[in-house]
Amino acid sequence: MSSCAALSSITSQVRTFPSLSSTKNNCTSPTTLSFKFSLSFRESGKKITPTSSSVQRRQLSTRPLGVFAKSQAASPTSTESAKVTPIPSEMKAWVYGEYGGVDVLKFDSNVAVPEVKEDQVLIKVVAAALNPVDAKRRQGKFKATDSPLPTVPGYDVAGVVVKVGGQVKGFKVGDEVYGDINEKALEDPKQFGSLAEYTAVEEKLLALKPKNLDFVQAAGLPLAIETAYEGLERTGFSSGKSILVLNGSGGVGSLVIQVAKQVFGASRVVATSSTRNLELLKSLGADLAIDYTKENFEDLPEKFDVVYDAIGQSDRAVKAVKEGGSVVVLTGTVTPPGFRFVVTSEGAVLRKLNPYLESGKVKAVVDPKGPFPFDQVVEAFSYLETNRAAGKVVVHPIP
Repeated sequence: MSSCAALSSITSQVRTFPSLSSTKNNCTSPTTLSFKFSLSFRESGKKITPTSSSVQRRQLSTRPLGVFAKSQAASPTSTESAKVTPIPSEMKAWVYGEYGGVDVLKFDSNVAVPEVKEDQVLIKVVAAALNPVDAKRRQGKFKATDSPLPTVPGYDVAGVVVKVGGQVKGFKVGDEVYGDINEKALEDPKQFGSLAEYTAVEEKLLALKPKNLDFVQAAGLPLAIETAYEGLERTGFSSGKSILVLNGSGGVGSLVIQVAKQVFGASRVVATSSTRNLELLKSLGADLAIDYTKENFEDLPEKFDVVYDAIGQSDRAVKAVKEGGSVVVLTGTVTPPGFRFVVTSEGAVLRKLNPYLESGKVKAVVDPKGPFPFDQVVEAFSYLETNRAAGKVVVHPIP
């Protein structure tokens, strides 16, 4: 599995946020004031428009893998910026109005473009990536803390700023940015996600897109690389320590390998995958790649300072950790000393990691079956949910 699958079993504290249609008079940072507004949609014919209302909260291929480390500026960058046009009142988006399988996803060409609050920017979406949390949210596994339906799904985004709120200082119209648009994955995630022509995002959740990456590569990074970084940081990982990464070819695992080695200075990185992805692990910097179809990692004579379980094998993972070590668990049950966490989206983390991305020390990994065009979002989700993707599943181009 790739990023954030762990979130499915965590109960988060419910927060409320202002409506996406709120005006300057009630706009403020969610870190300073709690609002009792929720966003709902009113459907009139085919047109979906946002309205604010006070509501009672509910109870709780055989192609080469897409590994990129380009030294030159990617060609789509300047051409996409040049395509910025006047902002329409309606946009094309994928929407679901009930929880369920991929069949609840519907294409709608008459969704209102979200209004921009004072601390937000409006992004013309160029590419978006899918995550397991998107699928689990659509299936209703987080309904107790979800925002009201209907929902435009999507967490990861890469695109161009077309409008800025009055309090925004770090970005301007025309900037190429990327980020995870939801600060907390389970606490009222946005109803206007990234699988749309436009999305509104708080300035603090974004960073400038790495200059050497195109929008497809950048879109696949935010949630996964932030999960990789925060998990390592929580273990106190540091230079000279060793790590075992389970599911090293997944969205998060492929970045844990690189971040552990290039950013934190790991002395030894071992990772697991199926036979077909062993070379990918080595190309990312794994000192030893283990074929989990042929070997049991817990039988290795060596033990590790940290085991990063991105597949859901906590009971086995704890057998491979040194005494006093840490086990990060992203999905499934947690066996002590394993722990689970809810990733927090922060533009500051992306800015910290940008130099590693721009130097090529850390690479974006895009699944070779993609990118999927915007009219194949259902197919993209179906593929994601097979749990066989190597790296990230990305949607591009978006009209």
